[in-house]
Amino acid sequence: MVESAGLTWSLVLAAGAVAATHTLLGPDHYLPFVMLARARGWSLLRTLLVTAVCGLGHVASSVLLGGIGLALGFAVFRIEGLESARGSVAAWALVAFGSAYAFWGIRKAIRASRGIEPHSHHGHVHLHTHGKQEHEHQHEVGKKTTFWALFIIFVLGPCEPLIPLFVLPAAHGSWGLAAITAAVFALVTIGTMLGVTAALLSGARLLPLGRLERWSHAMAGGVIAASGLAIIFLGL
Repeated sequence: MVESAGLTWSLVLAAGAVAATHTLLGPDHYLPFVMLARARGWSLLRTLLVTAVCGLGHVASSVLLGGIGLALGFAVFRIEGLESARGSVAAWALVAFGSAYAFWGIRKAIRASRGIEPHSHHGHVHLHTHGKQEHEHQHEVGKKTTFWALFIIFVLGPCEPLIPLFVLPAAHGSWGLAAITAAVFALVTIGTMLGVTAALLSGARLLPLGRLERWSHAMAGGVIAASGLAIIFLGL
């Protein structure tokens, strides 16, 4: 009984430690949120809310896949293989999203430098010639698209370290322990994502971009794409 309790605590503590390490070593867990928040002017609360929802989808999809795999009688290594495969899809999706956002940002910056920028207000699109004067609007176009693109990418993205921690106790009938392990992994993962994102965003807002401000969207897309490439080629 004591040995069983010790094993339970060891597994739960391991889940927390692995979750924190996995999150910290993966720049894709926080850099996309920091860069988009900086470029799009998101509040800290909104940024953390988007981060938390994406993090929850990220972990929940792995738990769901692990549960389905067990129900179908798959071995642990086969479930891990499925996680790895969808990880490649998610990484390339992050590269595609970042690249597309970067190109959009470049186009926007070039238009702004020429003093020509289209705006949409209440469904009516019109054109301003700003010249060198500062002129800002709260743009609604693309906000929902940006969120859903991020959310889908994070749902596709696997939590590979969670699979053995969740599947092994579940495979032996210890579904309670499996659930606790998954919950701890999720809480630590999301908590770490929120903490790092908040800290980096606070620091990023202290850095004045000056004339580079209009390139913030392009830089955000570039960093997001680089995060995906780091996963693919560096295994982060």
